[in-house]
Amino acid sequence: RWRAGGGACCILSFCSRRTAAMSTLLIQQPQYAWLKELGLKEDNEGVYNGTWGGKGEVCLPCSLPSATCATLEEYNETVIKAKEAWQIWADIPAPKRGEIVRQIGDALRKKIKLLGHLESLEMGKILVEGVGEVQEYVDICDYAVGLSRIIGGPILPSERPGHALLEQWNPVGLVGIITAFNFPVAVYGWNNALALICGNVCLWKGAPTTSLTSVAVTKIVAQVLEGNSLPGAICSLTCGGADIGNAMAKDERVDLLSFTGSTSVGKQVALKVQERFGRQLLELGGNNAILVFEDADLNLVTPSVLFAAVGTAGQRCTTARRLFLHESIHDEIVAKLAKAYAQVCIGDPCESGTLCGPLHTKQAVEMFLSAVEQAKCEGGTVVYGGKVIDRAGNFVEPTIMTGLAHDSPIVHKETFAPILYIIKFKSEEEAFAWNNEVKQGLSSSVFTKDLGRIFRWLGPKGSDCGVVNVNIPTSGAEIGGAFGGEKHTGGGRESGSDSWKHYMRRSTW
Repeated sequence: RWRAGGGACCILSFCSRRTAAMSTLLIQQPQYAWLKELGLKEDNEGVYNGTWGGKGEVCLPCSLPSATCATLEEYNETVIKAKEAWQIWADIPAPKRGEIVRQIGDALRKKIKLLGHLESLEMGKILVEGVGEVQEYVDICDYAVGLSRIIGGPILPSERPGHALLEQWNPVGLVGIITAFNFPVAVYGWNNALALICGNVCLWKGAPTTSLTSVAVTKIVAQVLEGNSLPGAICSLTCGGADIGNAMAKDERVDLLSFTGSTSVGKQVALKVQERFGRQLLELGGNNAILVFEDADLNLVTPSVLFAAVGTAGQRCTTARRLFLHESIHDEIVAKLAKAYAQVCIGDPCESGTLCGPLHTKQAVEMFLSAVEQAKCEGGTVVYGGKVIDRAGNFVEPTIMTGLAHDSPIVHKETFAPILYIIKFKSEEEAFAWNNEVKQGLSSSVFTKDLGRIFRWLGPKGSDCGVVNVNIPTSGAEIGGAFGGEKHTGGGRESGSDSWKHYMRRSTW
C-alpha cells in the first residue's frame, strides 16, 4: 500500500511490529492528529461484537496504525453474539429501526471529511472521492429511513370466497458483508443501512488492506447503538483475510452473504454458499464499454471518458475499459483524449488538485505492466502512457491503446488499472454486439442524439448490463436505483429500488 506524508508516497507492506517500532507512525505526527478523532490509536483492535478485541495476526502497514485480525474462535464468538442481538433487533418496529439508521447517518455526517481523508491515506483514492464515498453511506441512510415506513407486501385476490392472500416479508437474520478495498465505506453502507431497517443484524469483513477504515466506521456505528442501549453486536466486525471469508461462506448461521470483489474469488464464494443452500448477493467485476456514435456531442465525450477511465486510477468496478468509436470520429476523439490525458495531475491523493492517485498495491502495478505488454503482443499501440511513473509509490501513467481487435483476449480481460482500449466500429449492430460479448455485464454507456438508438440501447436487444447509461460516464451510480450487473458480474442488486427484498424472506398466507 501507499501513504502520503511530506508530499511523498511510499509502498507499504505488512511488516513486523519490530520494524514499525523503529519508524514514526503518522498518528504520532501533529498533522495527523485527526486520526485520533476517529477513535484510532497506534494499535487498534479489529474485532467488535459489543466489545472490542482481536487476537489474530496484526495487519501493520508501515507508517499507519495497526489493526488486529480475528481468530476463528473470535469469529465464532462474534456470530453467536450477533445471533443473540438479532433476537432484540427483530422485535423493534421497522420505523424505530429507521430512527437508529437516521442517527447513524447523522453521526457519519459529523466525521465525513475525516473518514474521507482516512480512506485517501489507506486506499489511495483522491480526497474528493473519499469524502464522496462516505456521503454515499449517509445518503443510503436517509433513503433507508423513508423505506422503513413503506416496506411490505401486497394483499392479493383469492380464488376462494371470503379469503384473501397476503405477502409477509420478514428479515433473513444475519447478513454477512464482505467488502473490497476500492469502496470500503459505500458498499458496506449500501448493505448495512438496508439490512438494518429490514430487521437484520450485520457481520462485516472488510478488505485486509483497508482495516483502519473498517474500524473507524464501526466505532461510529457502535456509538449510536450503545447510545440507544442496543447490543453493539447488531453491527459486528471481524477484520481478517481469506480464513474469515471462507468461514463466512461456509457458515450456515450466515443467512445471507453479500460479497463484493473479483469474479474469480466471487465464484469460489458462490460455490461454497450454494453447497449449503445459502443466500448470496454478488457484486463482482466489470469490463465496461462506452459507445460513441458520429452524432454524439463531442464536447461531452472527452471529459466523460476521462472521468470514467481514469477516476480512482481505474480501480472502480464501473471503470470504462473499452471505448468503441464510430470510424468517422475515431481519430479526432483519440487526439482529444491524448491531449486531455497529458493534463491529468497525478500525485498525492490527499492534495487538492490531484485527479489520479496511485494503484492500491505493488501487485496492481505488476498487473498493469503485464496487461500493457500483452496488449502490445496482440497488436495494440500505446497512444499515451503505458509506463510506471518514476517516483516513490504505486503510480502509473493512465494509458490509451489502439489497434486491437474487439475480441482480443486482453480486451476481454478486466484489468484493475487505468488502461483504455479504443476500437473502431462501423454500425450500430456491430457496436451493440461488441458491448455485450464480454463475460461481465455491469455498466455501459452510449453517446448519441438519436432517440431511436437510445431506446434500442435500453431495450431487449441493447445493452445487457445492469447499469445502462446515456450520454454520461459508466462510473458512478445514484443510491435511488438498484446497483449491480449480469452474467459474471454476479446478478446481485444493492442500494435502491426493490433491492431491500434481498435482505428479507417472503411468506404468502
